[in-house]
Amino acid sequence: MTRQELINQIKEKKTFLCVGLDTDIKKIPEHLLKEEVPIFAFNKAIIDATAPYCVAYKPNLAFYESMGVKGWISFEATIAYLKKNYPNHFIIADAKRGDIGNTSTMYARTFFEECNLDSVTVAPYMGEDSVSPFLQYEGKWVILLALTSNKGSHDFQLTEDKDGERLFEKVLRKSQEWGNKDNMMYVVGATQGRMFEDIRKIVPEHFLLVPGIGAQGGSLEEVCKYGMTKDCGLLVNSSRAIIYADKTENFAKVAGEEAKKVAEQMAALLK
Repeated sequence: MTRQELINQIKEKKTFLCVGLDTDIKKIPEHLLKEEVPIFAFNKAIIDATAPYCVAYKPNLAFYESMGVKGWISFEATIAYLKKNYPNHFIIADAKRGDIGNTSTMYARTFFEECNLDSVTVAPYMGEDSVSPFLQYEGKWVILLALTSNKGSHDFQLTEDKDGERLFEKVLRKSQEWGNKDNMMYVVGATQGRMFEDIRKIVPEHFLLVPGIGAQGGSLEEVCKYGMTKDCGLLVNSSRAIIYADKTENFAKVAGEEAKKVAEQMAALLK
C-alpha cells in the first residue's frame, strides 16, 4: 500500500484506528476452544466486527509463534482472510525484527514475499545493514522503533550524548538516510505525550504508529494535539481494550462497539 492510498483510506473512513490482534489462547472466550482453529475463529469474528471502524490490523507475532505450527496456521489464515475480504486494510506484522544483513534479508522475505504484508516493525539497534533489506520492496513499509510506550523505554531511548541528543532522536535523524516518508514509519508510544512535539521537529511528515491508548492509558487527544499532520500522519493502535472488551458469546459485537467509539473520537479529531 502506498502512502497516498493509506491517506485516502483515512480520509474516506474518517478513522486512523489500527486494531491489534494480540490474540492469546488463554484469553479468548471459552466457547471458541471447541473450534478447529480457535485463534482464527476469534480473529475472524473480531475483524468482521471492527473492519468498518479501522484502516489497519496489527497481528503481534509473539502471540502466534508461542503456539508453534498451530499459531502460524492461525496467523496465515488470518492474513488470507483479511486479504480476501478486506483488501484495503493496511496490515502490520508486529514482529520487531532486525539482525545482520543476510538474516534481515530472510525476515524481509518472510513478511514481504511469503506473507505479502504491507509492513513490519523493525528494531534499529544494529544499524543500517539490519534495516535496509526491508526497504528494498516497492510499496512496503518499515516501521522503526523510536520511542516506545513501555516503562523500560527510559533505560536507553531517553539517554543523551555529550551534545544533548537523545538516543531516540539519533534514531529518527540517522534512519532518514536509509528510508523516507513513503516507506518508513516510526513507533511512538501514546504514553509519551508532549514528546510528540520533539518528534515532529525531526520527522514532520512521516507516519507514526502509536500503541498505548486504551489499556496502557495513553491519551488520544494528546497524541493528536502534538502528533497529527495535515495528512493525519498517525495510525493509533488499540489491542486489549477492543478485542478483550467482552468474554461472552457477544465478544465480537462488543469489540465492534468499542472500535466504533474510538473511530467516532477520531472522526471528530480529524476535523
